[in-house]
Amino acid sequence: MIDFALDAQRNGGMAPLAAIRTACLLRFRPIMMTTSAALMGALPIAFGLVEGSELRQPLGITIVGGLLFSQVITLFITPVIYLDRYSGSGPLKLESDKITPTSI
Repeated sequence: MIDFALDAQRNGGMAPLAAIRTACLLRFRPIMMTTSAALMGALPIAFGLVEGSELRQPLGITIVGGLLFSQVITLFITPVIYLDRYSGSGPLKLESDKITPTSI
């Protein structure tokens, strides 16, 4: 998603907000399809319905949880970080970040 946004911003001359929005719209379906396919493969392990699968069930639950967590990060956190880092204004400055020279 970041690569698409950077390309749109550099080569297309788009503003950072428009570039990340366009990248999100372009990459949403492939990201969802990839995660859905991995989830469908891990759900039988997570449910553990077969006899003797009690030992593999925690692994399946961990895989499903990790996929859902990474999906949230990819779709919601990544665009925010992109706008913070690549918007041209840099990260936000807090009042406590200002360094004032002191006399010795």
